Amino acid sequence: MRIRSLTMALAGAAVGLMGLSAAASAAEGIFIPGLIYKTGPYAPGGTPIAHGVADYFAMINNRDGGVNGVPIIYEECETGYKTDRGVECYDRLKDQNGGAIVVSPWSTGITYALIEKATNDKVPILSMGYGRTSAADGRVFPYVFNFPSTYWNQATAIMKYIADQEGGYDKLKGKNFGYVYLDHPYGKEPIPTMDVLAEKYGFTYDKYPVPPASMTEQKSIWLQIRRSKPDYVIMWGWGAMNATAVTEASNVKYPMDRFIGNWWAGAEPDVIPAGAGAVGYKAATFHGVGTDYGVYKDINALYDAGKGTWSKDNIGGVLYSRGMVSAYYIVEAIKVAQAKFGNKPISGEEMQYGLENLKLTADQIKADGMAGLAPPLEVTCANHEGQNPAVLIQQWNGKAWEVKSDWVPADTSLVRPLIEQEAAQYAKENNITPRSCS
Repeated sequence: MRIRSLTMALAGAAVGLMGLSAAASAAEGIFIPGLIYKTGPYAPGGTPIAHGVADYFAMINNRDGGVNGVPIIYEECETGYKTDRGVECYDRLKDQNGGAIVVSPWSTGITYALIEKATNDKVPILSMGYGRTSAADGRVFPYVFNFPSTYWNQATAIMKYIADQEGGYDKLKGKNFGYVYLDHPYGKEPIPTMDVLAEKYGFTYDKYPVPPASMTEQKSIWLQIRRSKPDYVIMWGWGAMNATAVTEASNVKYPMDRFIGNWWAGAEPDVIPAGAGAVGYKAATFHGVGTDYGVYKDINALYDAGKGTWSKDNIGGVLYSRGMVSAYYIVEAIKVAQAKFGNKPISGEEMQYGLENLKLTADQIKADGMAGLAPPLEVTCANHEGQNPAVLIQQWNGKAWEVKSDWVPADTSLVRPLIEQEAAQYAKENNITPRSCS
């Protein structure tokens, strides 16, 4: 298994990505393992995420000498998006460098596999916008965080966007949709919510599962879609599946402005391979994109100093931005924990407090150079998804993504009871007594 690391010595000097030196491993710092995938069929998505995370942590070390002067020790472990390798990476790294304070699996399958293990180890999981939706109930899942929104709420926001395009929810009655999804825990996650939405608003939808082993073989799926002519197609895809779907949709002349991907199916690698055929394709997102944000002054300084982890020409894309936003949330949660426990290396249990009390206002986000890139956020004991989850809808114009909507609110009145119901069932099955958040 290939392990790569990014570490900063106490003075803030960078240690290269080829390995963790003995001097750096002995340094006192805040240890964060990175479960990444830059190889395999999901590498087009995993690679920019990994560099966004690594660059933000490197920038904090380069600019500030760490978080409140405590350096971040960040070490990557290649999972290939495979659940067993992700668990192996976690087990290998969790106790190194004084102990991991948080882990981001970047995979729904790995997240599911780590929930019980990481909870017992008191290592928080940040599965930002993926993973187990019902983990949003912090009473049952105290060590799992999935802000700023979940798959179930994203599904309701996408459906609201469609309803708005059609003139209201009542116009959904009698319509038929296509749901193209990776046949994996990730792709199946929103189906229960889709079922509830279909019953509530009177539409039907056909499921088109895409096997992980044959993601680039979708011709039969899109021939079916050409015949059935759904009013809209919604996609829950990842990796090579996405570009294939966009290409095949274009080949069968499906209206691209009625093809809407989720936030893991709306990045540059998903549309560029389809060329002009991708123009008009839409996707959800929960953050800004591009480099027109204050934080890039410091990211550029990092690259100018020769300490960036990637090619400067590649930064600023959708998934690179997502990795940066994730790292930003982690750094700000560390600050919350340090405000209570002291400016020192913190434990996983202390980081849990930081994540659970994370509140980022628009003013603070602006001061951090992240205005427009990261949305405001407030996490509570009971709600690990954050308050007021919403999405933006972006559209590919052939050269770049353009935001085409205001923030579209999720239907939390529909989703939260479903979250609590499934969380309660999980608690019952696992003999968990939900904690009180009063």
